[in-house]
Amino acid sequence: MDLPDPRTVLAAAVSVLQAPIGTMLEPLSQALAEFLPHRAVAMLTGDCTRHPMKAHGETAITGKITSGELARVGDTVRPGEPWSGRARLAGEDLPVLAVASRPAGASGGLLVVVTAGEDAPTGLAGELVQRLWDLVTLQLMRRAETLPAADLAGNRLAAGERARAIAELTSTHAATLQSLLATLRSRRLDDATARRTATDLAVSALIELRAAADLDSTLSEEPAGAAFGRLAAKLAPLTRHSQVSLELAEPPDHARTLPSDIANTAQALVRGAVVAMLEQDGLTRIRVTWEPAESELRLDVRDDGPGALAADALPMRRLADLVAAVGGRLVVDAVPGWGTTISAGLPLAPPAPPASDTALGALAALRPRELEVLARLARGLRNRQIAEDLLISEHTVKFHVANILDKLGVGTRTEAAALAHDSGLATPA
Repeated sequence: MDLPDPRTVLAAAVSVLQAPIGTMLEPLSQALAEFLPHRAVAMLTGDCTRHPMKAHGETAITGKITSGELARVGDTVRPGEPWSGRARLAGEDLPVLAVASRPAGASGGLLVVVTAGEDAPTGLAGELVQRLWDLVTLQLMRRAETLPAADLAGNRLAAGERARAIAELTSTHAATLQSLLATLRSRRLDDATARRTATDLAVSALIELRAAADLDSTLSEEPAGAAFGRLAAKLAPLTRHSQVSLELAEPPDHARTLPSDIANTAQALVRGAVVAMLEQDGLTRIRVTWEPAESELRLDVRDDGPGALAADALPMRRLADLVAAVGGRLVVDAVPGWGTTISAGLPLAPPAPPASDTALGALAALRPRELEVLARLARGLRNRQIAEDLLISEHTVKFHVANILDKLGVGTRTEAAALAHDSGLATPA
């Protein structure tokens, strides 16, 4: 490999570090092209909670690559030690060069380069890619530590959405496995019927998962009756070959529309609750009710089992995470000898933002140091105390406070503190 001009590599590194996080891979790809021909680059990082995976290059690769594929490559790469070989990416066996970096205090990141040749490069190319990626990872860590308040709020919302999706997928897989186990354990079915039923269940589960991948639940609504009908179809296999009677009380107003994300969450919640209840002994009946109210969808799942389901048990915690992700509430009431009732309320209106748009918009204009000063000002610290806390001069604090008041469009420290509290920026010392 011909050695690249060091000045070119350094200039490319500067352009990478100056680029916004969302577009960082493009200048990085241009920098690598100086000494490493490639088709695509992809990254997976724990220091960007909103978009941990990014890719740039040929759309035939970037459009199909998954975070799971990158994670499997990451299992073979040690920080600071470039790895080259062939890996399964975008559904193909491709030559790659992979590097990982994990500075102290960072979650770390993985960079995978899909090279243009049939063989993955080694030697100096790997060392140069490693050094560039070390710089990028440090920059990602620094930016994660100094995110504006608006970006922090967006990251919290993104984390909540991922929690909801993970909880739904967990519930779907658990229900499928429960149905398969019930079929295979049933003494009423012969071997051929059990295999046929198990196959049908597996195919139905795959179809459901593929359909879920194409569902844009945030832009559509669904009648409550239709959503409940889909739930009934999903619950039927769970008790088809068991001694438990499943009673489904349909919603009183079938035409009442529900946001699709709430309907999907409700289905996942009920199915998860039924799966948890079926794992108990001595169960003969489960009753499910839906009741759309003015502001929320109310759900109840009751059994006549031993009443031993604890609210802090793992299945219940998963259901609680699912409900919390959409801003709902969950109550588990287990009475020994009388059964368990799992009740939930899922909001039908979109969740309120964590702070007013005005406050977040104003805070977005502040620089990282100004946000630090504002956070302490909101806690009631005076200029001298802020200066001591941040190891800067009192004159510098006064300069920052003046800029803060000007950017926020307020006249007093009290008004600035109120905006900080409204945005959630102010936290206890």
